[in-house]
Amino acid sequence: MQLHQPRLAEMVASLLRDRILRGELKDGDALPAQDELLQEFKVSKPSLREALGILEAEGLITVQRGNRGGAVVHVPDAAGAAYMIGLVMQFRGVPYSDLSDALKQLEPVCAALCAAREDRATEVLPQLKLIHEQTLAAVDDEVEFTLVTRRFHEALVRLCGNQTLILIAGALESLWSSQEQEWAAEALAAGDFPDVARRETGIRAHERIMQLIERGDTERLEAFARVHLDNTLRYASSPGPVAMVSSRRLKGHAT
Repeated sequence: MQLHQPRLAEMVASLLRDRILRGELKDGDALPAQDELLQEFKVSKPSLREALGILEAEGLITVQRGNRGGAVVHVPDAAGAAYMIGLVMQFRGVPYSDLSDALKQLEPVCAALCAAREDRATEVLPQLKLIHEQTLAAVDDEVEFTLVTRRFHEALVRLCGNQTLILIAGALESLWSSQEQEWAAEALAAGDFPDVARRETGIRAHERIMQLIERGDTERLEAFARVHLDNTLRYASSPGPVAMVSSRRLKGHAT
């Protein structure tokens, strides 16, 4: 039975997708020229265009049209995952309170996993301590303080060692970090930003988290991290639904 064009397009898209996911095609690589692809896959131009359209819709390539046309490869990343999750949340009208509740459940688990790592002294604590030093230096700069304290929380996820949590919880962290940046700017303009004393309370909490990681005390750390998040996430919480931001902006926070 002869295959129809849509089926051919899906087969070509699948083959090219596999090459991207296996790393045969790297981020920023150009796909072979159209004539080469036509020769390789023995399909019509409409089928090839449809295959490329499938990959472009998935965010795996960008098709450049015109005289200097071609297709550029984009490997899947956490920013892309965060962007798609954010779109779904915005479509469903998910409120920021729901996002913060999810983070309160997931981030403490990630923190506990950091404490459970046998190599935490060399692979986790040095990175957290570096961010903590940046936090101390930024205590009098409200916007910068917000940025670096968020990096500390993002690092707890990024360093937990579980790749699934790093991706899923990291995507949620990215969405929250973007929202918190907007909140910080608005709070500063309105004179509602937490004062230095409250900021120093957060700093001490981060120091306690690092101490518990150093000891490998997973149980106390998970409980403490949940209380800390409950005290901090409320500041930037918004009563409205999650608002989507550009994938480019999310790249700055992606885990």
